[in-house]
Amino acid sequence: MTALMIDNVYKHYGALKTVCGVNLKVQAGERVALLGHNGAGKTTLIRMILGLTPISSGSIKVLGTVPGSRLARQSIGFLPESVAFHGALSGREQLRHFARLKSITPRMADDLLDRVGLSDAADRKIRTYSKGMRQRIGLAQAVLGKPKLALLDEPTSGLDPISRHEFYDIVRDLANAGTAVLLSSHALTELETRTDRIAIMSKGKLVANANLEQLRQNARLPINVKVTTTPDHADRVAHELGGTRVNGQSISLTCLQNEKVAVLGQITAFGEVIKDVDVTPSSLEQLYRHYSVDNQEGM
Repeated sequence: MTALMIDNVYKHYGALKTVCGVNLKVQAGERVALLGHNGAGKTTLIRMILGLTPISSGSIKVLGTVPGSRLARQSIGFLPESVAFHGALSGREQLRHFARLKSITPRMADDLLDRVGLSDAADRKIRTYSKGMRQRIGLAQAVLGKPKLALLDEPTSGLDPISRHEFYDIVRDLANAGTAVLLSSHALTELETRTDRIAIMSKGKLVANANLEQLRQNARLPINVKVTTTPDHADRVAHELGGTRVNGQSISLTCLQNEKVAVLGQITAFGEVIKDVDVTPSSLEQLYRHYSVDNQEGM
């Protein structure tokens, strides 16, 4: 089922176009990362999905209905980049308030407090919470009631490394239960293995939309290969492979994706003189730069 359908959407303020012809689908149970520099149009797009900003042209459908409709509001869980709650309330009181608004039992709110690691601080006033703790309350309210579409804007901001892992476990569980997740973030390294698809915006346009492997194939960025040999054979191996010797036993070389198998075949042909091979494909950070910066210099 398509949870979110964005069809040729534009947003302009006079002559200024902030979103230009964006097409994007997010299916039930799919995790899509929405990437882009500040001013790329991500926040404007999210606000249009929420029904907070009118669309200039094109259409957006949330579970088949228009943004801002009663069904759309009931179906969406939203975590903004900057969360703000009533400081005089405890975490439990705040989340139970959201539960009442969504006609959800208080027990579910209490369970979520435990899930986001706030059970010990649940009865403390929110004004005493750190930024990371407030962010976890924000995450809990966003996933309260198991929304059909979760919009998460910089969701790991302020979270420590352990909390970040726990957050992505929650996102995985949401997706496994059928929730479509659209996640906007600048934390590129943590998204590589935790999302199903990457959508990249630049200057209001969607410049890439594919899984990580497809992005690598389309970008044709070089793959880094590090070969470790016995000391006596490093120079010969480096010469025959066309690589560079970087220390006593290591050789560095690059190849394209479609050359990888052939290069690995050349390496294994050396036999016992090869002690180790490390193949490093292009990172999401490199791909992001390729699609959002390098490809846009001529625009």
